[in-house]
Amino acid sequence: MNWNKGSLIETSSSYWKSCTIHTGVKLDIFTIIGDSSKSSEEIAEKINGNLRGVSRLLNALAAMELLYKTGDRFSNTDFSKQFLSKDSADYAGFIIMHHHHLVPSWAEMSGSVLSGNPNRSSVSDTDKDIERESFLMGMYNMASGIAPIYSKIIDLSGCAHLLDFGGGPGTYAIHFCLNNPGLNALVFDLPTTQKFAEKTIASYNLSKRIQFKSGSYLDENTDIEQDYDAAWLSHILHGQGPEEAELIVAKAVNALKPGGKIFIHEFILNNTLDGPLFPALFSINMFIGTDKGQSYSEADLQEMLEKSGISNIHRIDVSSPNGAGIMSGVKP
Repeated sequence: MNWNKGSLIETSSSYWKSCTIHTGVKLDIFTIIGDSSKSSEEIAEKINGNLRGVSRLLNALAAMELLYKTGDRFSNTDFSKQFLSKDSADYAGFIIMHHHHLVPSWAEMSGSVLSGNPNRSSVSDTDKDIERESFLMGMYNMASGIAPIYSKIIDLSGCAHLLDFGGGPGTYAIHFCLNNPGLNALVFDLPTTQKFAEKTIASYNLSKRIQFKSGSYLDENTDIEQDYDAAWLSHILHGQGPEEAELIVAKAVNALKPGGKIFIHEFILNNTLDGPLFPALFSINMFIGTDKGQSYSEADLQEMLEKSGISNIHRIDVSSPNGAGIMSGVKP
């Protein structure tokens, strides 16, 4: 990025835009408008809001080109209707609300940098239902866009049994099974994830092929049968420190049959740790939200796989948002 004073100030104030979008989603503005056009007064009455505040929010959303304003009435753009209305299958509001829930901890980052301690509870462990739903379904939002693409890139031909380790709502297991008719899968994740996963799996009519098992991949007593042809680990290592991440990889490898494949999907840093930008920023997100979490480099992931006895380690060439990549290898 070519920095100048203007770009510096714009970046510094960019959270204004983020918070405006968060508020529009939190108050369900785009769903309320739907296919119609509504005035500030109508929307204020609908959400029991202050007219002065609602008017300013709607005007700002129009200035951001997320709403149209005609006279004194507001309507959705094609984009906002597709991605910001709950009535759309492409609704991205869950991940936006997840970002909203992270704002306070980012605002207090300096305290964590000075103390070395996180300033929020891990989102994956929260007992707050709305935050849990936003996190899990936000992950579903994100994965739904790339899982169908990955399912055509990841070679699971000849595989009968897939372990989706820390699989959340099961998005990847779903699309891998859809693209591989002979494949069955097990989604392993925390008990708080189960109802979201089973609901998502059932929505694809895959309940007979994809099972859910609850547990913690860090628990020494975690019992996973050693009969899997492939293991998929998507965005679970970054929540842990190096020792715990190595343990997770080792458990996944232990569950594989000889000749089984392992795939690790992460926001991968370069080996000097100073880029790409999103993995570097995401490492801060893990720092302020977990005890030991971080983004890992390609060299880090390769070393974890080597320690677990994996051979033919390589990075799969994928075009993925936010610097995500896939490392793969085979159990001898």
